[in-house]
Amino acid sequence: MSKDPAVLFYTSDFLSGTFTMSNEQVGKYIRLLCLQHQKGKLTEKDMLSICKAYDDEIWCKFKIENGAFYNERMLNETVRRQKFSESRRNNAKSPKNDSTSKAYAKHMETETETVNETINRTKTEIRDWKFEDWWIWYDYKISKEKAKKSWQKLNEQEKDLALQSVKDYVNSTPDKLYRKHPTTYLNQKSFNDEILTRNTTNSSKIAPKVTEQQLHEAFIKRHNDWK
Repeated sequence: MSKDPAVLFYTSDFLSGTFTMSNEQVGKYIRLLCLQHQKGKLTEKDMLSICKAYDDEIWCKFKIENGAFYNERMLNETVRRQKFSESRRNNAKSPKNDSTSKAYAKHMETETETVNETINRTKTEIRDWKFEDWWIWYDYKISKEKAKKSWQKLNEQEKDLALQSVKDYVNSTPDKLYRKHPTTYLNQKSFNDEILTRNTTNSSKIAPKVTEQQLHEAFIKRHNDWK
């Protein structure tokens, strides 16, 4: 059996999920998704062959399982497509239906209902994907559900601003003791505030940036916690 050449791709979800990425990062990310669709799961060599180096903003989109990398959304959409295609083939062969065309129409109707249901959920899903990206970058894992409720009270412009400013804020507060509780940060809309740096000797100096190695270690720790 030949490899399925297609999968459902939700452009609105993809745009919101890659909001903080550069064009170069988006290009690498979409190539990894395509490669996963064709291979099933990716090796670290696959990841590095496309990314050239570890990039947390791309790599955090993939889970690790027994040394293999995969994007959960792409995996779910691939499996769903496979089940739908298999069901269509089986019904076309089955003599129990009045006709092949009726069986085909019935499944097309089911698929349409599923797509419509997804479209109806789009606004909620966009909010969730944006929040998950913000939550990963904020990196202060406490009271996630409360933070999510606060996030949902923000309008789309405020959510975009929170995403845009989160990296600078985290870099200005490398010590989490000085970082606001996530829910407090959102409730106070602190993403509107000027970002100040902390330095005991010279307040004008920039706080140390989060290094690539620290991001890599945080990425590995997150996935170990999910196991």
